[in-house]
Amino acid sequence: MAPPYRQLCLDERETIYRMNEAGMSVSAIAERLDRHRSTIYRELRRNYFYDEDAWFRGYFPNVAHRIARERRAPGRKLLRHPLLAAYVIEGLQRCWSPEQIAGRLRLEAPFSQRVSHETIYRYVYSAEGKRQDLYRHLPWARRCRRPRRARKPRGLQIPAANGIKQRPAEIANRQDFGHWEGDLMAFRQIYGKANLACLVERKSRFAIVWCNPNRGSAGIMAGICQHLAPFPDVLRQSVTFDRGTEFAGFRALHSELKMCSYFCDPKAPWQKGGVENFNGRLRRFLPSDTDIAAMEVPQIEAICHQLNSTPRKCLGYRTPGEVLMQQVNLPIQPNDQPEAGLAPPPAEC
Repeated sequence: MAPPYRQLCLDERETIYRMNEAGMSVSAIAERLDRHRSTIYRELRRNYFYDEDAWFRGYFPNVAHRIARERRAPGRKLLRHPLLAAYVIEGLQRCWSPEQIAGRLRLEAPFSQRVSHETIYRYVYSAEGKRQDLYRHLPWARRCRRPRRARKPRGLQIPAANGIKQRPAEIANRQDFGHWEGDLMAFRQIYGKANLACLVERKSRFAIVWCNPNRGSAGIMAGICQHLAPFPDVLRQSVTFDRGTEFAGFRALHSELKMCSYFCDPKAPWQKGGVENFNGRLRRFLPSDTDIAAMEVPQIEAICHQLNSTPRKCLGYRTPGEVLMQQVNLPIQPNDQPEAGLAPPPAEC
């Protein structure tokens, strides 16, 4: 008797990704998952992610799972069975959740008339469901569904060599200059996708801030390269990020500035506490309801200058600007900060 048909789940796709990255054969992967090797070949071929940048091409489990699910017709069983769809709609109108409707069907209906809660969700967000505004009956009434397995964003996958556990101890202990932390500060969606990029030098707490029109990784990395390029090599050693997809182009920092990139563990923003602390200070001037796209560049620079000119207890009540200027041997003046034009030119690679 042939084994029952079952589609690949996300856990199996994660296993395929790990074994494929380790250079193991398709036959070995198939044996590990108790699948036919043609299933693995088909999975790697059909759900391969293509991008203009060769660095971002490959097989990634979360992306592959999303592609596979999008290929499936949403809520097909409910579209084929109007009475079953009417039962589901009635349950939604009674403020039942999809899980409660699916559970009730398991008690009352024969096997052929049962659906999973995932099928109900797909039906709600299908063209037919959107036409009836069924999402309004869901517990959170979201117009658009967040990606599966990403009810909280899971972020990008990074090489093990770039994990924060591989970061040298002298960086964690703030012994040397030139190690930065990076983050984005978001604002209310009604003002669009504009955001602020923040870089904080770990030892001096010196900060650089600029506005981005969106969260695209290429633009974010270009901005980091542009703002760090005027600094000498000693002040351009590494950057630590969280796992947001806006930092997926981190390899550009190495190719342009010869800087290393490290990434915090998932859900561990405290591992880049310097920039998180700075963001909290910056929020006093720029709350979340600020229309950041409407602000002029000199306004943002003035706020950053004020924070860089504020004495800090952790610096012996010196300012971040003073500490950084001493490192690059620039004359110190009250309430001053380094300017890109004053920094020595970077050494050529």
